[in-house]
Amino acid sequence: MDLDFSEAEISRYSRHILLPEVGGTGQARLRAARVLVVGAGGLGSPLLLYLAAAGVGTLGVVDNDAVELSNLQRQIAHGTDDLGRLKVESAAAAARRINPEVTIEAHCTRLGPDNAAALVGAYDLVCDGTDNFATRFLVADACVAARRTLVSAAVLRFEGQLATFKPHAGPDLPCYRCLYPAPPPPDLVPSCSEAGVLGAVTGVMGTLQATEVLKELLGIGESLAGRLLIWDALATRFRTIRLKRDPACACCGG
Repeated sequence: MDLDFSEAEISRYSRHILLPEVGGTGQARLRAARVLVVGAGGLGSPLLLYLAAAGVGTLGVVDNDAVELSNLQRQIAHGTDDLGRLKVESAAAAARRINPEVTIEAHCTRLGPDNAAALVGAYDLVCDGTDNFATRFLVADACVAARRTLVSAAVLRFEGQLATFKPHAGPDLPCYRCLYPAPPPPDLVPSCSEAGVLGAVTGVMGTLQATEVLKELLGIGESLAGRLLIWDALATRFRTIRLKRDPACACCGG
């Protein structure tokens, strides 16, 4: 591992390097890491910006949408001047403004069955910040197949959920399908465009997601794997639910 830092890097990451749990070795580990962020929206915006600020060496971002005015209430990687611009371009530019030392790989495409394996397999860790179940399940299945850790977050109205899935790391650790075996009926769970979301809730959950990603890359603290974190913003209450691996899971069982 390359521990040779420039003076600028030492200054930029000094508050990290001061932490015994991180230090120079940990910062070098972040610099060597490749992380894929799926979705450059409400969750992906703070997630991408904090990972860039932290010095994660290569960040991939996948999204095929363009910036719309309704996005700006919560998607802080984009501004009014970016209206009509591709989100991956806007988000990449915002990340580079924060930290030009990192490499941003912009994938202007929709993650689908034809490219999921290649995209997921090209990175060390994957973050899901999408807003539809079809993509969520596809990302989760691709991560199991490629033995990649998945840090997944979701928001709706005033509530957020966060979990880390890495069934390859232990026989008792569940995958996404152990929690949700199949997508719910389309009319059962509304989207944010249908039910609304408080903008700041996406910021909190995206930042928590970034924290869990950094913990996984650094190998510090207690992993969220095997647990589901639920935050009720109106009640200002966090609760954690223990998750179990399903031996009959269609994705990771058997």
